[in-house]
Amino acid sequence: MISSSELQASENNFQFLQPLNETYINTRTSKLTSIASQQYTKMNSTLLLFIIFCTSINICLADSGNLQDACPTDMKAKQTTFVNGFPCKNPSSIIAPDFKTSDINHTGDTDNFLHSSVNILTAADFPGLNTLGLSIARTDLDLDGMVMPHSHPRASELFFLRKGIVLAGFLDSNNTLFQSLIKGGDVFLFPRGLLHFCLNAGYEPATAFSVLNSQNSGVVSIAGALFETNSELIDKITRKLISVPVSELKHIRNATLAKFSRIHIQ
Repeated sequence: MISSSELQASENNFQFLQPLNETYINTRTSKLTSIASQQYTKMNSTLLLFIIFCTSINICLADSGNLQDACPTDMKAKQTTFVNGFPCKNPSSIIAPDFKTSDINHTGDTDNFLHSSVNILTAADFPGLNTLGLSIARTDLDLDGMVMPHSHPRASELFFLRKGIVLAGFLDSNNTLFQSLIKGGDVFLFPRGLLHFCLNAGYEPATAFSVLNSQNSGVVSIAGALFETNSELIDKITRKLISVPVSELKHIRNATLAKFSRIHIQ
């Protein structure tokens, strides 16, 4: 049996401990709330920095958007401050010829080792392109002509074949080759930064026009480092590709077509 005095002592002890328990619980809860608040704030700060970082990357990788209808390059201005583009003409002096060019009207000079010519027009050559994120090009391929593998680090390229038959292709980052035999009126896409090439696979000169989504696409070529401009070397490569004896090589008017005539066209 518990005496009345013991029961009274227990009640007194409970009443004494009750405020201590409440104080401990309140203190503990306050600390946990503070820690959670700090972690939440830290997480929000990290997320904000990540968003700013991603936005900065997108801004750096893309051509700057135009802030007005047009901003033709001022060819006469002396550029003392270097910016991502070219100085604009005074809006009051903009004229229609700023948006027209005849520089790709004529066939390029294909009297060279590769029997090809590529003429790229940027905002430095065609004023109307400035700030619009575009450039254009003309490619001329004589018989057996080819454009050696190269890439554009800042642009993808839409390759429109006006006339002729051309083998066009590119190599992706997995070393997979994508190529197609295209004819006049066809369009082939070269993705940005990937090595690509084209060569005349027909019996007549070929002409193509390109649009690139950068006003300064850049060109990285590997041809000079890997290939010699030697006619004997070209004959060796041709014989290996089409597997014919030396005596018959001179009778082949178009070795390129002989090599790729077995391509299945979808």
